[in-house]
Amino acid sequence: MDGATASQSDKPTLDLLIAAPRGFCAGVDRAIRIVELSIEKFGAPVYVRHEIVHNRHVVDALKAKGAVFVEELDDVPDGVPVVFSAHGVPKMVPHKAAERGLDYIDATCPLVSKVHRQAERMVEAGRHILFIGHRGHPEVIGTFGQTPPGTMTLIETNADAEAVAPADPAMLAFLTQTTLSVDDTAQMVATLKRRFPLIQGPRGEDICYATSNRQWAVKEIAMQSDAILVLGAPNSSNSVRLVEVAERAGKRARLIETARDLDLAWLDGVQTLGISAGASAPEILVRELVDLLARHFEVREREMSGPEELMTFKLPRAVAAA
Repeated sequence: MDGATASQSDKPTLDLLIAAPRGFCAGVDRAIRIVELSIEKFGAPVYVRHEIVHNRHVVDALKAKGAVFVEELDDVPDGVPVVFSAHGVPKMVPHKAAERGLDYIDATCPLVSKVHRQAERMVEAGRHILFIGHRGHPEVIGTFGQTPPGTMTLIETNADAEAVAPADPAMLAFLTQTTLSVDDTAQMVATLKRRFPLIQGPRGEDICYATSNRQWAVKEIAMQSDAILVLGAPNSSNSVRLVEVAERAGKRARLIETARDLDLAWLDGVQTLGISAGASAPEILVRELVDLLARHFEVREREMSGPEELMTFKLPRAVAAA
């Protein structure tokens, strides 16, 4: 710390590099708005199957407005509306809701729905799908539920891509979860294309624009930072990937849900701190973190520049006029 800084404040100086873009994406904005409008239209309670997005702050705020979160459709009482989460659901879920006469609103991110349609077309064409994703993630469960059992095989690692032994290598296709590591996925796709030259893939990138942009932004701030903090939930795939991106850049990185989760001792020796937020983390969490740091450090905050995100998605007809 130089003499000028020391004379102005007893607090040590901390430079903050705020990643851009960060935080909410268009699919998350849409999903949250669908729940809010459903409550306005139908009145509380409105049931939501699975967390609408993976963020405790968002879920708690919607609970306060009248949303009730459940894991299975069987937990939804008769006669109340139900919203399906942004991650997508197996095809049987809306079918069961219709059989029970439930009013349901599908908040699946349109970019996830696009993957669902691709899966259906590929299977209809007689191809077996090698799906790159994380076992147990709601998006993976939802996508596997779009096609008959046995028509998709999960690829989680490059070792899986090297080892998979399909029955008919000439009739393969691949798809990916939308919230994966861009670099890891590129490696797995390259392996599959090398091993199976006739494999067909999506026309465009399945990893969503928001995931790609946020990983790019973390790479940018990592080059200038001593450590990186990512705001997001531990079950948020895209948030966890941001931590991995920072660590691969050789920087200390940690995922925290809120400013309250920060151990200030972790910042020992850090002069420049990068901050980002996953696609389901609201901007208020970033501001709370900066405010906390300002109580302990003389912060110098710099907002980085990055791709401008102008994507918007239409609301379902059921709530568009609410």
